[in-house]
Amino acid sequence: MEGEMWDAPLSPYFDDSEMTWSPDGKTIAYTCKKLYGREYAVSTNSDVYLYNIESGKTENITKDNVGYDKYPVYSPDGSKIVWMSMENPGNESDKERMFVMDLKTGKKEFINKDWDQNAHNYVWSEDGKEIFFVSGIHATYQIYKVNLATKEFTQITKGQHNYGGFSKVGNVLVGAKTTHQMANELFKIDMANGSETQITYTNKNIYDHIKMGKSVERWVTTTDGKKMLVWMVLPPNFDENKKYPAVLYCQGGPQSAVSQFFSYRWNFAIMAANDYVVIAPNRRGLPSFGHEWNKQISGDYSGQNIKDYLSAVDAMKKESFIDEDRLGCLGASYGGYSTFYLAGHHQKRFKAFIAHCGMFNFESFYGATEETFFPNNDLGGAYWDTKNKVAQRSYANSPHKFVQNWDTPILVIHGGKDFRIPYTEGMQAFNAAQLRGVPSRFLYFPEETHFVLKPQNSILWQREFFGWLDTYLK
Repeated sequence: MEGEMWDAPLSPYFDDSEMTWSPDGKTIAYTCKKLYGREYAVSTNSDVYLYNIESGKTENITKDNVGYDKYPVYSPDGSKIVWMSMENPGNESDKERMFVMDLKTGKKEFINKDWDQNAHNYVWSEDGKEIFFVSGIHATYQIYKVNLATKEFTQITKGQHNYGGFSKVGNVLVGAKTTHQMANELFKIDMANGSETQITYTNKNIYDHIKMGKSVERWVTTTDGKKMLVWMVLPPNFDENKKYPAVLYCQGGPQSAVSQFFSYRWNFAIMAANDYVVIAPNRRGLPSFGHEWNKQISGDYSGQNIKDYLSAVDAMKKESFIDEDRLGCLGASYGGYSTFYLAGHHQKRFKAFIAHCGMFNFESFYGATEETFFPNNDLGGAYWDTKNKVAQRSYANSPHKFVQNWDTPILVIHGGKDFRIPYTEGMQAFNAAQLRGVPSRFLYFPEETHFVLKPQNSILWQREFFGWLDTYLK
């Protein structure tokens, strides 16, 4: 890459899995987005390149696709390569298509074309006849395999958990597994029956002295008659005869499943441990429920998915153990937007809000974000495009246009180095609340980005988070 201006692997995450060596060590397959200026800002068009060590020549094997192409993996004999491809430029959450190319003939094949699930984290079988991968199903992430000749898909793991990275040796898989109540641990998986054996116990000394809450799966009917999965996370020592405060969790992304994730901030187990019932809906716009469910949200931020949130909280608050007079609403990124928007439309449902790095003013957000392709896809376009009905509907429903309805305490959190949703969005929301006379607080992390990653800051985050909830819900 000497002399080239682009990143490989791609910024901002610089994921090593976006590049790999061929088995014979003669070629490097790498991911790069070789675009300039405006085109770089408005497109997701990355490609997979093959760099020959001996000749110094570079070949673009995905130039026919204008969306994301990344995560190349060679077959064991080096004759084929698989990668993840997205079709539409500007859509970072399009269907994860598994493409396989025969490097001798140049023939490409779209493996999961007729299978309505995503596919990522590819691992070849030793004979090159099968590919193992991870896919989301009903807000969990499981390991699957596909027979390349027959296109038969087989689910190997099942259960209320997420699998991320994994390796394969013979008939054994070793994968990193997590749940709402467990950070990543390694498990050995029998490919024949999917049975699991835990290998690592990194946090056992902690878990042995902690009683965890329980995650319960509920299905709620939405306003358009569909079924939506809602996780309800119950506190430790749960007593159904007791009345608990509850919080509606609004997921970010917006196209990220409310799966069995474990975080040092947005952690359902910690929320439950503080005696809150967590209501976490897999509203419209989330993956693992089919492509149509996932893509519905683009251009409709204030529409069906907001109704899905309210369907979830209205159904769950009917439970005898939830105190409907002590409900909170919280979220980050798109979830922060959801919180700002609901603050102006909640019809007295909630007594407290928390918004982390949320979009508050769509017009200022559009002009400042590092990823212009994102609002072009999700909001429908630029705010100055007056003939674009989708875009104009989005900007007309920007949260800042409903601040006159704000009447509920709100905590706003933002990072100073957040370039995806700049910190001025959070400052605008906080200032608006202050000028409206709404009880409000602004928690600012000068060195953090769109995420709070420093351990000490995470501790402060939790302290302020629960301090706010306890003040207004207990």
